[in-house]
Amino acid sequence: MTVNAYLTLAILIVTFGLLIKTKLPAVAIFLGALAAAITLKLAPTQELLKGFSNQGMHTVAVLYMVAAGMYATGAITIIMNKLIGRPRSVTRAQVKILPPIAVGSAFLNNTPLVAMMIPVIRDLTQSARLSARHLYLPLSFASILGGVCTVIGTSTNLVIAGLVADALTEAPANLPAMRPLKMFDPAWVGLPAAVIGIGFMIIFGRFLLSGNKSAEEDVPPPRMYKAEFEVEADSRLVGKSVAASGLEGAERLDLLSIRRQGDLKQQGLGEEILEAGDLLSFSANIDALTELWRTNGLIPHLRLKTMDSARHTHQLAKAVISRQSRLVNRKIAYLPSPHSPYQFKIVALSRDGQPVRGLLEDARIEAGDKAVLEVNDAFFYESYLEHDFTLIKPLEGYHLQRTDRAVEASLITLTMITVVALGWMSMLNAALLASGAMLATGCMTLRTAGRSIDWATLVVIACAIGLESAVTRSGLADQLAGLLTAMGGNNPYLALGVIYLGCTFMTNVITNNAAAAFMFPIALSTAAQLGVNFMPFAVTLMVSASCAFITPTGYQTNLMIWGPGGYRFGDFVSIGTLMTLIVAAVTLVLAPMVFRF
Repeated sequence: MTVNAYLTLAILIVTFGLLIKTKLPAVAIFLGALAAAITLKLAPTQELLKGFSNQGMHTVAVLYMVAAGMYATGAITIIMNKLIGRPRSVTRAQVKILPPIAVGSAFLNNTPLVAMMIPVIRDLTQSARLSARHLYLPLSFASILGGVCTVIGTSTNLVIAGLVADALTEAPANLPAMRPLKMFDPAWVGLPAAVIGIGFMIIFGRFLLSGNKSAEEDVPPPRMYKAEFEVEADSRLVGKSVAASGLEGAERLDLLSIRRQGDLKQQGLGEEILEAGDLLSFSANIDALTELWRTNGLIPHLRLKTMDSARHTHQLAKAVISRQSRLVNRKIAYLPSPHSPYQFKIVALSRDGQPVRGLLEDARIEAGDKAVLEVNDAFFYESYLEHDFTLIKPLEGYHLQRTDRAVEASLITLTMITVVALGWMSMLNAALLASGAMLATGCMTLRTAGRSIDWATLVVIACAIGLESAVTRSGLADQLAGLLTAMGGNNPYLALGVIYLGCTFMTNVITNNAAAAFMFPIALSTAAQLGVNFMPFAVTLMVSASCAFITPTGYQTNLMIWGPGGYRFGDFVSIGTLMTLIVAAVTLVLAPMVFRF
């Protein structure tokens, strides 16, 4: 090998070693690797930086905004509530989530599906007290497995189908018994692999991925608040039991009572059927409280003075009552006064770290009380001119969903998916138009769009794409190709296994599309030398190039769930290796059996 090839190999080894053995952010490690490649001139700088202008990376960025529009309007939450509900165990959640995602990924780009599911799973894990680690990674794997089942399921399959078509045009004699790939050709292998793979994750995944470790013994007890919410007349909660609605059982959330037309009920609340106008009294910590505030169909009970601004523009803030406050000794039910210079609603109150006793509206404010307020933007400026609060802190990241725009958001997203599926425009083009439509129709604000983008993930994607140039330009790719060809020998089954192994390695080290393009000529040459049908090799390439389970950098959806799931690099290695072996066994048995050498 050349010096540059050795240097590239060393950079890759150090990069993955740091990812496995250290807690350094992945973005810092990949930026360092890219900087090393540029410094050592392992490829032209323009090629090493090509990831930052890559269409796939830009597509992921724009899809974050489309997903934010769907989430901000509550559209995706409404849809998922219908499909998923409130499962009480990880297994039930996986059974309800993974198969629909796999089916959807067979016909739609899996990147937007995963982007839209990330906030849904976040909410589900918080409200149902499920481990996020048991759901995010299976979500990505299910989307990958589903995408393998059709030619249009992933860009990788489309790349290989295009390469096959080009080869048939240029040198049909080198492809005996080969024909253009049809829509469901990969399904003969991909569908069984998806069924077995998803079944494996549901049955054994929770044993391979430890849940989030609790550190409660090292953390002081959280402050608990008393809060009261009403069930709206047109709420989706009406007619559901408390248990089915997800309003009890969440961590640090206790439903204390239900008051209905003057009657107070405090026992057996789980099976109680909710009615419009019910007053629900809770004891909750700040995280559970914010989720209650954002729940569609619930509104804070204390709203004596109507706020002028639209409710979807409001946010939550924590405040401490000062000793000089005009609010001290006044009943909460009469706050704020008609002459108050600012508008707010008291959502919850805590005293000495515990919920106040009795009905919230009857409680009197005391100096030092901690309150959670629903406020508009003007509150932060106007309140600083007064002396009612010694501390005001906005709760970032918690916003109400504008459900009156849910239909518009759903239609925009459906249109985006349809035009891409019909081949009328690229995913990037359609996503840009969709995000613009979301902004124009008020489905999201510019601030929401900007904050929705996971910049660290995008930088990692861009760096990974750039490093592929170093692997190719340095000659390391050619050396690996020669090694794989030598390993294949004259046995077509062994050669097929080597192609799968090589392609799997490449797709986990560089990118799936680059791995497919790199391995295609090697597989074609191998089939020609052996004088066998190329069809088993083509389908094997589709599966192996797409099924990047072992590293988070091998596939975009892995990168997208890496941070939200709180995974380590080793988590992907452990469960991904087993998943790779399962899919490999299915592929290497079925591909030559179905398509024949």
